[in-house]
Amino acid sequence: MSKSSPALLLNNEVTNTGLDDSHAVNSVVVHPLVLLSILDHHTRRQNETGRVIGTLLGRRDGDKVEVTNCFAVPHAERDEEVAIGKDFNRQMLALHLRANRNETVVGWYATAFPNDENNRCLANTSSLIHEFYTGECEDAVMDSPVHLVVDTSLVNDTIGLKGYISSAVTLNGEPLANMFHEVGLLMKSSESERIAIDEMVRSLGSDTGSEEKSEEKETNSLQVSMEKLLEMLETASEYVGKVVDGKLDADDVVGNQIADTLSSVPRIRPEVFDKMFNDSMQDLLMVSYLSNITRTQLTIAEKLNKALDQEG
Repeated sequence: MSKSSPALLLNNEVTNTGLDDSHAVNSVVVHPLVLLSILDHHTRRQNETGRVIGTLLGRRDGDKVEVTNCFAVPHAERDEEVAIGKDFNRQMLALHLRANRNETVVGWYATAFPNDENNRCLANTSSLIHEFYTGECEDAVMDSPVHLVVDTSLVNDTIGLKGYISSAVTLNGEPLANMFHEVGLLMKSSESERIAIDEMVRSLGSDTGSEEKSEEKETNSLQVSMEKLLEMLETASEYVGKVVDGKLDADDVVGNQIADTLSSVPRIRPEVFDKMFNDSMQDLLMVSYLSNITRTQLTIAEKLNKALDQEG
């Protein structure tokens, strides 16, 4: 365990961080997967555990940080002392980099302190954790790690999400404390993430105990996706046909977009594509079948437990 220096909080957006302006973080973009992973970590924590922390992964482009992934890191806090699972963090980071080399450490996350009357987002131990992640960034001198705080108290039935960066407060060259400045935060989802989230929202009111409805919903989702893809292909084909026939003037921007899209599609023989598609469809149906079996077994086990409890 190590002792930390005081952590001060400045609620206004960052104006002067003590870093060079070309390296200061002005905005943070967070993907839904990150928020869901943090909430899952918070839900699975032990009852006596306070807040949870973890590593944020993503990309940095100038003064903008995009957080695309994260993983939990074990830690312990007591008064003004903290212990961090450094070896665990490095091992998990090495595994993540094997799957995606484009992601780097951009900061760390923490949940707000539970059952706290002041609803604290920061503590003195936050300074020490932040210093640790400063060393974990690729360029510890230039890159200021982002601190993401998730408020899980559900005040007003909402989940609070804030981003901070830190700068040192010094006197005569001696560090006295760390000042946390709030930065602009934006939630952003990719096309695949948006489809998954929409499906999750639509399924909230559905009957999850019905296997037939579950299979029908998965089939309908695939059908809707294929219909949308076919509609986009027909629109592009119709546009190209009109340009070739001289009915429309050629647009270089649209032409380049179509060319880039076509060049990104791998060249596969029709018979090979059919085999790949059928194999993927069989895998999807197998996963759906196994999920339905698991759901049925859980339902039966729940009913058996209720019956045994009533008999007892």
